[in-house]
Amino acid sequence: MKRSMMILLGMGLVLSGCTMIPKYERPAPPVPAAWPGPEAGPSAAPLAPDVGWREFFTDPRLQHVIETALANNRDLRVAALNIEKAAALYRVQRSELYPGVGVLATGDKYRLPPKMTDDGNPQIVSQYSVQVGISAWELDLFGRIRSLKQRALEQFFATQQARSAAQISLVGAVAYSYLTLAADHENLRLTQSTLDAQSAYYDLIAQSRELGVASDLELSQAQSQVEVARLDAAKFRGLVEMDLNALNLLAGTSIPSDLLPEGLDAVVKPADIRAGLPSEVLLRRPDILMAEHQLLAANANIGAARAAFFPRISLTLGGGTMSSDVSGLFSSGTGTWTFAPQITAAIFASGLQMANLKGARVDREIAVAQYEKAIQTAFREVGDALTQRTSLAEQQEAAQALVGALEETHRLANARYEAGVDGYLGVLVAQRSLYSAQQGLVGLRMAGLANQVTLYKVLGGGQ
Repeated sequence: MKRSMMILLGMGLVLSGCTMIPKYERPAPPVPAAWPGPEAGPSAAPLAPDVGWREFFTDPRLQHVIETALANNRDLRVAALNIEKAAALYRVQRSELYPGVGVLATGDKYRLPPKMTDDGNPQIVSQYSVQVGISAWELDLFGRIRSLKQRALEQFFATQQARSAAQISLVGAVAYSYLTLAADHENLRLTQSTLDAQSAYYDLIAQSRELGVASDLELSQAQSQVEVARLDAAKFRGLVEMDLNALNLLAGTSIPSDLLPEGLDAVVKPADIRAGLPSEVLLRRPDILMAEHQLLAANANIGAARAAFFPRISLTLGGGTMSSDVSGLFSSGTGTWTFAPQITAAIFASGLQMANLKGARVDREIAVAQYEKAIQTAFREVGDALTQRTSLAEQQEAAQALVGALEETHRLANARYEAGVDGYLGVLVAQRSLYSAQQGLVGLRMAGLANQVTLYKVLGGGQ
């Protein structure tokens, strides 16, 4: 009965024991209260963290590609396995709070010398025992184990947020690769169309040269444009293949051809989102939440370092049988029990505990700096994306107008050449300018869509 009461008392002390973890106060975000630059998206649009990636990326083919990547990407798989590992480590640490019951069977046989026996003759002594009990169970009176358990729990939460951050990065990377492939397909189609037109011009000028109308210079100029277009076509074919390889790597498998984009016109524009206020979205980003959990883990470690200054009390107890031969272990009158409390306290340890405490406090300060740096980095990423959003919209509008003007210039230059008013040089200059402007417009359209993806990602969307 007494032993049972002692066990219950010890468990009660453990379960009700306090910790020496310092009170946690979240550091104030070291950033302004509003974003630099204009707001992103209509005021009625939802915040990015409230929009799942399926609601943001409304293109059905892109959705299939993202789903494939989430199921097969190896980096995301490693992040998920890290969560399982952290959960196992937490369970290991938590188990130290409770006593572990085990069985111990021993057998000893030794020779006593003559001087150690009553009759002066050597003796062979045998001793066998079987005991069930608790071995070296630490009573967590000062919260050391509870502090370590809390640290392991926060590390587990940090690993979960790391996995969420990895998913957001993967979704953004897949979308960006998908858009890059679409843009290079668009450029390839533009280049192929230009090559066909240039080849037709070259054939026309070659016929005119045979009739003595066109000059060798005009023929050479037309050929140079054909070769430039052919060079660009080869370049973009290679880029398309590399884009496809990059997309397949992210997806973890080969993407079916019917899911691949044929150009930017075939990509459905993502949904609208708004930036909101920094306090609304930054503290919801997984990478910032991960940094905060790491800060909480460092804070809990201080509690363990503080508790190390106090004595450790451990308890070993058990009951079983003991006999001089194996066959008599479970006979009547062989019962035995052990009760061995132990208190360990350092009297002189060369400042070990103080050094550990100082190291734990420094670790917390490092974690605070890392947490604040994560917020500052996120603030800059959002600010850059918002600024780029406005700039790209203005650039795309101007580029669209430029392409329209150069198309008219090319039409007029071609008409004047065919009418014999001007030479081929005017057509050549107009073609080069139009082709360059068309490529620039493709790049700006792709950059605009990519900026929407980036803004969604840096605002914490993607779950």
